[in-house]
Amino acid sequence: MELKDLRYFIEVVNYGSFTKAAANTYISQPTLSKSLKKLESELKVELFERSTRKLKLTDAGEIVYNQGGKILDATKELTTLLDDLMNLPTGKIKIGIPPLIGTLFFPAIAQNFGKAYPDVTLELVELGAKRIEHLVEEGQVDVGIIVLPIENNKFDILPFIKEEFMLYTHIHHPLANKEAVTIQQLAEENFILFNREFALHELIIEHCKKAGFQPNIAYESSQWDLIAELVSAKLGITLLPKSIYAKMDPKAIKITPLQEPPMWELGVITRKERYQSYAVRTLLAFLTEDELLLNKS
Repeated sequence: MELKDLRYFIEVVNYGSFTKAAANTYISQPTLSKSLKKLESELKVELFERSTRKLKLTDAGEIVYNQGGKILDATKELTTLLDDLMNLPTGKIKIGIPPLIGTLFFPAIAQNFGKAYPDVTLELVELGAKRIEHLVEEGQVDVGIIVLPIENNKFDILPFIKEEFMLYTHIHHPLANKEAVTIQQLAEENFILFNREFALHELIIEHCKKAGFQPNIAYESSQWDLIAELVSAKLGITLLPKSIYAKMDPKAIKITPLQEPPMWELGVITRKERYQSYAVRTLLAFLTEDELLLNKS
């Protein structure tokens, strides 16, 4: 059994799709399929249920996924320990970031960290915050940047950024000219939200419920730019952190402050009691420095 075949299998499970896994591992889909058939042949088991349209693991697939992750983790830790003998930040770090957070902050992270530590490669895993939590817990991702709070005692959490939400509407929406609005004033609006894989989905619903109503969700998406297009098309309103407005068209979308706004608080998470390479420790120190991004040059 080759480690690369095991890694490809785990990537397929993590991404939930052969197509996405192939794109993110930079190999062709036929090559990926061939690799997994080879793994099944060597292990003498079927890893996926072929009778379902949705990707689903067999019982044997579940075992191979769980144990395979431990094998790859141990292999990576061996390499990391040897690298650390030189006490130099080298190697590859997998950093998990939800799409919205990645859009806002990853370019600055990659640029500034890359300049300071050119021998460290950052590999971006872009999924919803809930999925990122799982991958960090399973050791498939070294570092995650997620929306707080999280109720999990398996992580070490470092504060990252805190920012208020704003109301995003079409520029001609009746609320667009208000100096500020309350969440209660949105009770009759159609909401456009990130889907249920994203922490922002539950966060907004929770604040609407506290304001006394269940939001009417007209559309859900995994992409912030599609949400912006739907708002531009007058199909609903949304609540998003203030900083994302810099990437939108001010001729089509207006932001309005909220009275007592929900806060978008981000944290950097790592798995407790997991060995951290010198490179990972260097990245954590970098991410929590005040001047990081927060110098968006």
